[in-house]
Amino acid sequence: MDNGYKPELLVTPSSLEEMRLLGAAGANAFTVGEARYGMRLAGEFDLKAVKEAAEYTRANNFKLYAAVNNLIDNDTLPELPAYIRGLADAGVNAVIFGDPAVMMTVRAEAPQLELHWNAEMTSTNYATANYWGKRGASRVVLARELNMEQVIEVKQHTQLQVEVQVHGMTNIYHSKRSLLHSYLDHQAKSGIESELKEESGSFGQTGGLFLIETERPEERYPIYEDSNGTHIMSSDDICMLENLHELLDAGIDSLKIEGILKTPAYNETVVRAYRHAIDEYLKDPAGYQFQDEWLDPIRELQDPRRELSFGFFYKEQVY
Repeated sequence: MDNGYKPELLVTPSSLEEMRLLGAAGANAFTVGEARYGMRLAGEFDLKAVKEAAEYTRANNFKLYAAVNNLIDNDTLPELPAYIRGLADAGVNAVIFGDPAVMMTVRAEAPQLELHWNAEMTSTNYATANYWGKRGASRVVLARELNMEQVIEVKQHTQLQVEVQVHGMTNIYHSKRSLLHSYLDHQAKSGIESELKEESGSFGQTGGLFLIETERPEERYPIYEDSNGTHIMSSDDICMLENLHELLDAGIDSLKIEGILKTPAYNETVVRAYRHAIDEYLKDPAGYQFQDEWLDPIRELQDPRRELSFGFFYKEQVY
């Protein structure tokens, strides 16, 4: 393209090793962090690991973002200034935030860092995005519930960079409480034996636990717990590879592949597929045509019980 448009391919590695793997596959931006400050991270990166990650990204002209988008409570506030300074010293390029307390701390302690506003499902319109832009944000991370028309409309009405998730699972429920363990403790105290649906090695911290609705037994919702509580994830995976050109035509700045609860091999395959599609588009946007075989490597590794879907991108009513 002659306008210099080069969309970012953003991933969420679980480790330094996976970061290098995904970088070699074609990713050029990474989100990392630690659970005390970040929400639903693919892996734990303390400040030492963040510094190593920054050395890698800087050497390869990549970008590194630190997730500080957790629900900030009073106990965490006193620790924020030192943590933000630590991120800046480590060499991150931007901080992802949802809480104004994080934004104010960054502006006070490390004003050189960019701010990416990510308020999960509430980042649904361009007016609110521009509100945060006037206060220092350089990017808005759009809610996964927006459809394509709404995504494009936001991009047309903001000067902020726009980030959109294009692949992977999404969170559909979160509680700060440890609901799973509370349930098991209640059952045990009541003398009731509980049988949990579990598949070894399938998903995250609880060893493959998932929920099933009585009305839709074929759909499985991964559930896991960490220090931030209980998270229930979508039963399918967003996959926008086939229609990626619509987002590229709109000039979306950052395309995110969510790697949480996926294997490095799966994430590498997905990154390679999206990198290929992006590069083919940039060679000739007007003549670009998606080839169905580009999806084959992903299909081969995709869990057959998890549908590849367009998420909310083509749904008229999402609220």
